[in-house]
Amino acid sequence: MSLHTTIHLHNVPAGRETDYAAWFDGPHRDDLARLRGFRSADRYAITPQQIMPDIPQPWRFLSVYEHDTATPEIDLPALAPLLAQARDAGLIDDSDESERIHSYAMYADWAFSPNHRADQPFSGVSIILANFVAGREAEYHHWYDTVHSPEVTRVPGKVGMKRGRLSLVQLEPKRYCPGSDLVLCAQQTDDLLFTVKDFSARARGVSPSGVAFAPRSASGSVARTVHYFGKVSGPAFWPGGIAYDGDFSVYPADFPRPATAA
Repeated sequence: MSLHTTIHLHNVPAGRETDYAAWFDGPHRDDLARLRGFRSADRYAITPQQIMPDIPQPWRFLSVYEHDTATPEIDLPALAPLLAQARDAGLIDDSDESERIHSYAMYADWAFSPNHRADQPFSGVSIILANFVAGREAEYHHWYDTVHSPEVTRVPGKVGMKRGRLSLVQLEPKRYCPGSDLVLCAQQTDDLLFTVKDFSARARGVSPSGVAFAPRSASGSVARTVHYFGKVSGPAFWPGGIAYDGDFSVYPADFPRPATAA
């Protein structure tokens, strides 16, 4: 079998958010359950906390669909008419043609860190629409698998990562995607600002934890966009706290929100 992830980046007309949620967690889930190879689906909303605040965030919502299929060319397109139902019902705002549906053949399933609490759902996910430098693909994957994924998923609140390449099978509407690769990270935190700030601090070598990320590999292109979303669907939600297999006592009490001088 082969793991595939389809991401649906979209907006919902003002005042129709409740209608969309009812459709997604009602008839849409029922239809999805009948798809061959379907594993799971969750829906997320954009968060105010972003690691790169200057990057545009054109989508309010993200849906993530997981499949395990040996015949993606047959099974993935079956999702398209189900998403068209929301479009036909006026639940998708595509007035600026921002809607994006991208399917990825995943390199592997989730790689979880010791932070992960397997008995609890994710609080949210982040996606990177990423690229590697031409001629350096092998180096890029080696850096991600052996260096970057392990260090990122040990940040407080970050618990797992998986990556994939754009599939040859894409759904309508087929539109421009800025990244050949998907980096999907899972969070379990009720303080995303803490998580984002310590991610940034570790990348700069100034985290109170004393942990510093290795230098970023030059095989990874700077042509990438990063987007954080919080979970808004399903019956179970993250119960609270920050998943971390480490020592919180080294962090100042005001670390995520420093007091300002009068």
